[in-house]
Amino acid sequence: MENMGLPLTVAEYFAGIGLVRMGLQPLGWEVVFANDISAKKKEMYQAFFPDAEGHYVVDDIFDLDHNNIPAATLATCSFPCVDLSLAGNMSGMMNGSHSSAFWGFIELLRKQGNSAPPFVLIENVPGWLHSNHGKDFQITVKTLNELGYHCDVFVLDALRFTPQSRLRVFLVGAKLPGARPTAELILTRSKSLLSDQLRKNIFVNRDLGWFYNEIPNPPPPKSHGLSGIIETMSDADSRWWQENECERHMKMMKESHRDRVEHLAQGKHFSYRTFFRRRREGQQRAEVRDDDLSGCLRTAIGGSGKQFLIRAGKNSIKMRSMTPREYARLQGVPDKYPITVNGVQALTGFGDAVCVPAISWIAEHILNPLAENRVLYYRQKLPVAQLFLCENERQSQT
Repeated sequence: MENMGLPLTVAEYFAGIGLVRMGLQPLGWEVVFANDISAKKKEMYQAFFPDAEGHYVVDDIFDLDHNNIPAATLATCSFPCVDLSLAGNMSGMMNGSHSSAFWGFIELLRKQGNSAPPFVLIENVPGWLHSNHGKDFQITVKTLNELGYHCDVFVLDALRFTPQSRLRVFLVGAKLPGARPTAELILTRSKSLLSDQLRKNIFVNRDLGWFYNEIPNPPPPKSHGLSGIIETMSDADSRWWQENECERHMKMMKESHRDRVEHLAQGKHFSYRTFFRRRREGQQRAEVRDDDLSGCLRTAIGGSGKQFLIRAGKNSIKMRSMTPREYARLQGVPDKYPITVNGVQALTGFGDAVCVPAISWIAEHILNPLAENRVLYYRQKLPVAQLFLCENERQSQT
C-alpha cells in the first residue's frame, strides 16, 4: 500500500500468536520486532509467519535491552488483562503480577527517548476503565502524556466483524507537538465507539493530553453467524460428551435456560448455542446464550474458562468444548493458520488474542491516516483536530 508519510513499521509487544500482525500486514505494515514471554505462543506465531525467527524475542519485557530494538513507527501493546478483567482477580496495573507488565513497555519507551515510535496502540479489556476506581486508566494516559504522547481512545466490539461478543478498549498515543486537548471532541462520538464508562473516564480526565481522530462508525454488530463457524464432526466423534455429562449440565441450568435448549431440540434442523460454567449463588450454573453468537473467548488463566457448545435439534442434544479452530474462526483467523500446539495451549493463544478484522479496521481508519498526516502536520503546522477534519473532508471528496 502506497504511503507518502512515515514508514509503516511495527514493534509488537505481548505479540502472542501474531493476530495483531495478521490485522496490520494487509494494510501495509511490516513487523520489525516482536516480543512475548511465551515460547508456545511464538511457536504458533512462527508456524504462520516463518520470518519470526529473525525478530521475535521470547523474554520477559522487563529484561529487554532497548538498544536491541529497531526503530519503528508504531508500537503495539496488548498487555495481560488478568488483573483488569472481571473474570480475573482485579488486582490492577500497579499490584497485579500480570498486568503490571505494562510498565515494562513504558520503561522501554522511556529509555528509547526521541527514538521511541511516534505512535502506540494499546489494547485491553473494559475492566481497564474500572480498575482501581478508574485510576489505572488515568495513570496510563498521564504516563503516556509525560512521554510526549497525546492520546485518543475508543471501544470496539469484535461482534461488528465476527459472531463473537468481545468488547475491547483501544488507546492510540501520538507524538504531536503543539496538540491542544480535545476531550470534548472525543466525547461527541457515538456509542458504537464510546461506552458509558469510557465517557465517564474521559470526562473526569479531560485536563489530560488528548487528541481527536475523525473516524467513521464501525459496521453494525452481527446478529448471527455462530453456526457458520462450527467444525463439522460426526455424532461418533469422541469430542462430543457422553450422555450422562450432557444430562449433568442440563441440570446445572436455570429452568429458563433448560427450556430454551429443550425447545431447540424439537426443531427440524440443528441449532448451536454457546455456554459458560459460572458460580452463581454458591452453586455452579451452565449459562446458555439465546442467540446464534459466541460469548467472549477467554484464556484458562485468571479464573475464567473455556467456552462450551450445544448442538440441539432433530430430537437430540449434544455438548462439547469448542475447538481451537472454532476459536480461531471467531477471531477472524483463516483456516490456513496452522495449529501446532496442544488444545489447551491453542485455546489460550486464541483466547488471549485480538480480533483480526478489528485490527485491520483500526489500521485503515486510524493508523494509516496518522502515519500520513503526521508529515502533513509538520509541514502545515495545523492544529491537530483541524488537520484530521480536513483530511476526512479531503478523502470524502476523492
